[in-house]
Amino acid sequence: MRQRIARLISNILNPFLVSLITIVLLVWHTTSSPASAFKWAAIALVLSVIPIFGFIIFLVWRKKLDSIFPEGQDQRKLIYIIATVLAVIGCGVMWYLNAPELLTFSFIAGLVAVIIFMAINVYWKISLHTAFISAAAMVLTLIFGAKAAWVFVLLPLVAWSRLELKLHTPAQVVAGAVLAAAIVTGVLRGFGVV
Repeated sequence: MRQRIARLISNILNPFLVSLITIVLLVWHTTSSPASAFKWAAIALVLSVIPIFGFIIFLVWRKKLDSIFPEGQDQRKLIYIIATVLAVIGCGVMWYLNAPELLTFSFIAGLVAVIIFMAINVYWKISLHTAFISAAAMVLTLIFGAKAAWVFVLLPLVAWSRLELKLHTPAQVVAGAVLAAAIVTGVLRGFGVV
């Protein structure tokens, strides 16, 4: 039963869904109309979540990956490279299209994170599940204030699920969470957003 609950938490609070929800909330907060929010959400998702998710599904279908959330460091290498390329393109497009600043800076934070996590992946398997929920909780709290801090309650649940499934060590889940929160905070504060 514990394993089933852990798998359910891991599958629901996965990096793709967490990213999608965070992008939608940030866009809704920074745009002036529903049409503008829809436009920027669509652009952001097409430049980030959708292509990487589609690429991973393709690799799973071709049996190049063992699952949507690959366990091995070697299997993650190609995903990190593709994510880095997409993040660079995303930052460039956001800048070129004069996207809302918060969205552009969030893409920059994503680029910084993926480069750092890719370097770490060479030696160690850091938890992306805890990294994404931690980054989301941090950015939402920085932007929306205390009313969004409840998202941090999800972090221990995600950490527990990854440990229960024996997919990460305690150090890996903590490192993912702390590093992601630090990157988001550093980038947003560095650009004077918060």
